[in-house]
Amino acid sequence: MKNFTDLIQSITPETYKTLKLAMEIGRWGDGTQLTQEQKELTMQAMIMWEMTHLPEEERTGYLGGQECAKQTQKRLTEEQAALFAPAAGTVH
Repeated sequence: MKNFTDLIQSITPETYKTLKLAMEIGRWGDGTQLTQEQKELTMQAMIMWEMTHLPEEERTGYLGGQECAKQTQKRLTEEQAALFAPAAGTVH
């Protein structure tokens, strides 16, 4: 391998899943805890791999569109109200 970019290009989807799980639980598959350096390098590798293999909305750190948090909460509240509204003609 010449550099970090070459290493990223050699990552398979299975290896990516292993790296992602290790980041999520803070341990390798054998139970060994990730060091701070391993966490940093693993996160860098995941982000670089995702940039070429996943759509933007599936990547680590994706926050959605430019919609304001208050607008999102308002929309969710309205959707929930519609879901849990009593059916027409029923007595509660």
